[in-house]
Amino acid sequence: MAWKILLEPDLFSFTSPFLRRKRSAFEVEDLPGLWRVHWQLGDKTVLSTFYTRIDQACLLWGIISTLIFSIAQFCLLDWRFQAVLWTGLTLVGTIAMLRLSRPWRTIKPLSDVIDGWVFLMLFGVALTDFSIFLGWGQMLLYLCPLWLAIDGIGYVYTGVKMRSRAFAFIGLLNFAGIAILPYFDAWQFLTTGLITGISTLLMAELQWDAGDVCAHLAELQSRESEI
Repeated sequence: MAWKILLEPDLFSFTSPFLRRKRSAFEVEDLPGLWRVHWQLGDKTVLSTFYTRIDQACLLWGIISTLIFSIAQFCLLDWRFQAVLWTGLTLVGTIAMLRLSRPWRTIKPLSDVIDGWVFLMLFGVALTDFSIFLGWGQMLLYLCPLWLAIDGIGYVYTGVKMRSRAFAFIGLLNFAGIAILPYFDAWQFLTTGLITGISTLLMAELQWDAGDVCAHLAELQSRESEI
């Protein structure tokens, strides 16, 4: 049933590539909180891009997820200490995401997406902490598939709500990551960190197919709030 929903012809727009390079930093309208990055050596442009608040949230989560799973792979710290540390970092990331997304909260699809991600992050952290502190050994064996599934659900939900093939595709890649984890038995945490981190960084660095629509909605909302 999920596959049939994703393949509905009127669910997504196929008139533009689902992922493409961003325009130049100065070819996008000035939106609240927009970051512009333009590096130039003489007459040669080295890098020219931009980051909306959604992009900034993706960058933040990319760094957080890669950091958490990479350190879990190599660090010899006590699991309970790591659980407290990573719970705090996840809460900081969630709060930062809410602050970055504040101007978008009155736009219904985006508000639903943000609420969905907050629920998934808190659910995942609670389940992980219970597994560690209550000694749920069987659950501890599946922490990596758990988080890949959580991210996959979040991306597919985002893709459906925002009619974005890019987010839905990234979600399916996260589900595919669960299938390849057994082949990286000793490196499951690092593999999970790379999959989750690269997924969010990819969405921040490239223009996805619903981006222009969302940017337009955000601009309209900003103008309405100034009136």
